Amino acid sequence: MKHRFTLLLVLLMQYFAFSQTLVNVSYSVNPPTFEETESITVTFTVNESSFGVASSHALYLWAWTFDSANAIQDASTNGSWTNSGTASKLTYVSSSGTTGTYTYTMNTVKSFYGNKTTPLSRIGFLVKTLNGSFKSQDIVLPVGKFQMNLTNPVAGSTNILNSGSSVVVSATASQNATFKLKANGNVVNSTSTGATSYNYSYTVTQDAAIELEATSTVNSEVQTKSFTVVTTPSVQTATIPSWIRQGINYDAANPNKIGLAIYAPGKNYVHVIGSFNNWTVSNAYLMKRDTTNPNLYWIEITGLTPQQMYTFQYRTDDGKKVADPFSRLVLSPDDDPYIEAADYPNLPAYPAGQQFDVSVVQTGMPTYNWQVPNFTKPAKDNLIVYELLVRDFTVEQNWQSMIDKIPYLKSLRINAVELMPVMEFEGNNSWGYNPSFHFALDKAYGTSDKFKEFIDKCHQNGIAVILDIALNHATQRNPLVRLWNNDPDADGYGTPNSSNPYFNTVAKHTYNVHEDMNHSSAATRYYVERVLEQWITEYKVDGFRWDLTKGFTQNCNSSDQTCTNAYQQDRVDVLKLYADKQWSFDPSSYVIFEHLGTDSEEQQWANYRIGEGKGVMMWDILNYAYNQNTMGFASGSNINRADYESHGFTERRNKTYGESHDEERLMYRNLNSGATNGTYNVKTLSTALERQKTFAATLFTIPGPKMIWQFGELGFDLSINRCTNGTINNGCRTDSKPSAFSSTLNYYNDTQRKSVYDAWAKIINLRVNNEVFNTKTYTINSGDLMPRIYIWNDALPSTSLKNVVVLANFTLSSQNITPYFPYTGTWYNLMDNSTLNVTNTTSPVTLNPGEFRIFGNATALSTNDIVKPSQSQKLEVLQNPTTNGTIQVRYSNAKGGNLYLYDLSGKMLKTQKVSANSGDDTISVSNLQTGNYLLMLKSDQGMSVSKVIIK
Repeated sequence: MKHRFTLLLVLLMQYFAFSQTLVNVSYSVNPPTFEETESITVTFTVNESSFGVASSHALYLWAWTFDSANAIQDASTNGSWTNSGTASKLTYVSSSGTTGTYTYTMNTVKSFYGNKTTPLSRIGFLVKTLNGSFKSQDIVLPVGKFQMNLTNPVAGSTNILNSGSSVVVSATASQNATFKLKANGNVVNSTSTGATSYNYSYTVTQDAAIELEATSTVNSEVQTKSFTVVTTPSVQTATIPSWIRQGINYDAANPNKIGLAIYAPGKNYVHVIGSFNNWTVSNAYLMKRDTTNPNLYWIEITGLTPQQMYTFQYRTDDGKKVADPFSRLVLSPDDDPYIEAADYPNLPAYPAGQQFDVSVVQTGMPTYNWQVPNFTKPAKDNLIVYELLVRDFTVEQNWQSMIDKIPYLKSLRINAVELMPVMEFEGNNSWGYNPSFHFALDKAYGTSDKFKEFIDKCHQNGIAVILDIALNHATQRNPLVRLWNNDPDADGYGTPNSSNPYFNTVAKHTYNVHEDMNHSSAATRYYVERVLEQWITEYKVDGFRWDLTKGFTQNCNSSDQTCTNAYQQDRVDVLKLYADKQWSFDPSSYVIFEHLGTDSEEQQWANYRIGEGKGVMMWDILNYAYNQNTMGFASGSNINRADYESHGFTERRNKTYGESHDEERLMYRNLNSGATNGTYNVKTLSTALERQKTFAATLFTIPGPKMIWQFGELGFDLSINRCTNGTINNGCRTDSKPSAFSSTLNYYNDTQRKSVYDAWAKIINLRVNNEVFNTKTYTINSGDLMPRIYIWNDALPSTSLKNVVVLANFTLSSQNITPYFPYTGTWYNLMDNSTLNVTNTTSPVTLNPGEFRIFGNATALSTNDIVKPSQSQKLEVLQNPTTNGTIQVRYSNAKGGNLYLYDLSGKMLKTQKVSANSGDDTISVSNLQTGNYLLMLKSDQGMSVSKVIIK
């Protein structure tokens, strides 16, 4: 099954999913030890009021098993987490007050768990309510009659003791047994007569791996348990080397060495454990304290083999084991088993016997060979952004399939993609807003090199790549949460405690999910800045969409929504600081906030450093207004907020959209709630699709950045709340949705839907390739279902396209719309270049319901190839428009050919021989004025011509 939910995902709260309340239960097993072929009965004692089942007595078992290879498999009787199977219901016995007794019998353990061919080593289960809103702690039992239990110290523990002190080793066995205690493989104590208990005081003189071995005198079965003793370390203080900073550092001059550093205030010492030291706590891998900052621990690890993969964790004095928070690649015992080889070939194996996420290091690896090392980004004012979720965009759900779909995106004429979060998130099936490691790329979609290839190929096609990033919060798997957390059930996870330097103990705003970051903390700010640097420098991303920026205040609480939504100066200040930092790594980087707050606050960012051509772009939601238009309801249909001046912005920094990942789909509402007038019915598919074309005409033509949600261009009509089983439920908001490319939908090959795509592509093409739309002079008249949009650019010559008039009819009947053309003369329908002779500027234009017109005073330009007489010869302009003084072209089958550059009057300006039969060339145009030109490739194979825009 693709991207299967893991056990951990079932047990942890998901972003936008309901939470589960933990209720501890007590239990007993009869018989207490058992073979897999035996029957067992588990008796549970529960607080029925805490579970909310005092009257229904409806509790269920959720069970899983581990085989001898440690593979986990859920029991077939489980059902789904939100709807348990009837076969898993517990048998109610009796109640006394709030306490209830329940039982569950497995006729044979092996058959209950599906008669697996490999022997069972352990079984696990918990108690839950039918819908999973309440659950007990996990219960794990060993399988086998002969069991040995290490009662002190805890099995698998590391015990740090002073040299010369003693540790009592005690154990019990289910059958008479002899015992051997070994330190570093040497026997230090043994018994010769059978007994069911063991007790010995071991004196610690050195670091040692301790193993207790018990052999049954009944059947000679052997059980072993182990732990580690380490002598109390003395931490050395030394200045951190200049080449090391927090995180994982590679020495360019020495591929046999890495440097590690972690900020750990309140920790007395930190060890590094990993595959390079057999995962043992050893003072040879004790980290030093920095001289200047004693809370900063660091170490140099040498003797590594170049390109060999190593895994490691930090272990602090209080026993916390965490991966490096700055890891670029982490391995998870919970998620990785369900990642398919087709998505991530040769995925490294999680190190056996460990717990929690581990970091991966690999020295001497070759760097990715960027084909476009310095991408020239489309101007902010001219961005047409395509927002998508990798999981739901392609059928294959990986980076290679995204690469394969770049021609689809390019043909739509968009110039930027905005990816919902791809940082390491919990599970493999997610919207991505449950990040655990902000530095690491999630492996569910593929390797980092494939992601880089996707970005590189987007850049080759003139498409910018923007990452949605959730820096407001992190899950409890995040190392910076786990190092300072409350851990009531001792499973390693919990909420931040009061000593946590990164996270608040309680949320400071009303929209919080997971753990709330404290952005007033210098430690948090450093972490955020490093995250920004990582994605900009390592992956060459072109900007970030900052999720939930309302959460960046420390002034509010989790219940005061008025405070959260009001102007907060600390939020203004810290987000300006982060914008400055982002621009310090890339001065042209896009900074986009999802704030949806007051104009007075958004103005602080939109107008920030605007004189330098910067300013933060703000999400500008017009879902309701546009949907009222497409459905045919005048109330609330005013789209004037698409005008940046209505926000009080100095420049066009409102990124307007009719749909994003967060809203109900326009087409779903059209088809389910659209208006009707006689035979004209918006609920009819063909009618609703035609109205989507008119929606595009009234969105993309308005100057300023715009955004599309995936498949809007194909009239995607499945509800945001569609469940995987096809039903509609608010709890299914983040469920997987079928791709429009899937065989089930196949929307792109549907003629009606493809016509929407073609219309959108043509409108977007008009928008991005005509200078008239690069203007601050425009007006929007709307609110009556007959919006009129007027765009003009007086800086352009009168013979060029300098005036555009958009008329639309969202009513349910034919309308004579007064166009108010700015002047008489010949006007062109820019969708088909037909003409309209205007002798009276107020003479009405008749539009059928759902129709639109885009008129211009001249014909429009496009970047489509004009001439392609040869099917074998190809010519492509890689970045169009070009703004860096060069035209980059790619061609094939052009042997002996020449490139010619003309202005629109036909004057030849440049000529240049091609450098090869097929390849890439660069033409210098730094001495040319901005404007439109023609580029011709002429060879023995024929001739090809493309229009070029120089900015």
